[in-house]
Amino acid sequence: MTAKIKGISQFNDAFSDKRSTSGLGQMDDQNDPVKMILGLKALRKAAHDSTIFQSGATPGRIVIPSEVAIRQTRQIPFELDPPEHSGFRELLNPWFKRPLAAVYQAKLQQIIDQTIAHALDKASVDIVAEFALPLQSKALSLLLNTSMNKAQTWIDWGTHVFRSESSNLDADKANVLYDYIDAEIDKTMAKPRPDDSATEDLYSVLLNAEVDGKKLTKEQVKGVMILTFAGGRDTVINAITNTIAYFSENINDLQRIASEPDIVNRAVEELLRYFSPLTQMGRVATEDTTVYEHAIKADSRVSLCWASANRDETVFSNPNSVDFDRKVNPHVSFGFSHHNCLGATHARQILRQLVLTLANTVADINVVSADENIEQLGEFSRKVGFNHLVVSLTAK
Repeated sequence: MTAKIKGISQFNDAFSDKRSTSGLGQMDDQNDPVKMILGLKALRKAAHDSTIFQSGATPGRIVIPSEVAIRQTRQIPFELDPPEHSGFRELLNPWFKRPLAAVYQAKLQQIIDQTIAHALDKASVDIVAEFALPLQSKALSLLLNTSMNKAQTWIDWGTHVFRSESSNLDADKANVLYDYIDAEIDKTMAKPRPDDSATEDLYSVLLNAEVDGKKLTKEQVKGVMILTFAGGRDTVINAITNTIAYFSENINDLQRIASEPDIVNRAVEELLRYFSPLTQMGRVATEDTTVYEHAIKADSRVSLCWASANRDETVFSNPNSVDFDRKVNPHVSFGFSHHNCLGATHARQILRQLVLTLANTVADINVVSADENIEQLGEFSRKVGFNHLVVSLTAK
């Protein structure tokens, strides 16, 4: 009998020492340095202050690693500040809240059931490429309200939109996405708007929408769609994969959810806190300021380090342990304040239904092999997920 691989579900806190001493970390990003805000209180304060810490800088600059070299299109509403941000958010919020509807959840459940059934039928399955990626792509077709057949194109792009084996910022690969979105917008513009709003996809909604009394431009529609495709890809794949990694070593917790399904919301929020599928997001200082009494120069970059803030020992008791009974859990895995993740409702719904279905159908999860995805962030080295996670699932 092959020995079990140990430590798969362990995600260490890379930021503990610096968070408890200076409160700031430092990394270089393509010769554009970043100061990393590590504590939850200071991070929330900075995230809320769009006057001093702006998102509407040069397109691509607030992303880490910076995407300035591979795009000029501004991601909307992510790279806008109030008050301009507010109008776009009001337009988009109803669409991205659709996962709360029972009809939507029933369709999502079919996708999840099929994904798990396929994995159970195989001797082993790579959870990243053969489970999480197809599930994320098919769920995205539901979010866009478009044909499920299109999901295969997105699956064929691989797990990363902008990253290839040879580069963390692959312009050629990014252009595949940009060209695809341009073509989809052109096709939508060339046909009549559907009479039935229930059949209308997000492209059509955006092309016929107004914000502050003005119709959206093609470039603005493209900015929304780039964010929709790129923003929830790696993060959802990481969340799904890391959740299954956790249950592979903590199968009793999965069995507990089967017998106590009412705890699933707490469980999902705790897993999101612990794993923090997105490490950080940047802002650009508009003026000279300070954080933890450290100088921040105007036009320099700061990082809101979600992964560090989610382990802040001054806020969370036993922050390096997963606790499904944690009563107070102000995690920031979906960001904070006006830039709270637009796709958070969709991602949460995927995880809730996935975890419940795993609890009711899977008896055991055995890891066959694993290749951890380690981010190098200046002085920090952080496990964010897996490049490959091959497991065998045993049905109940």
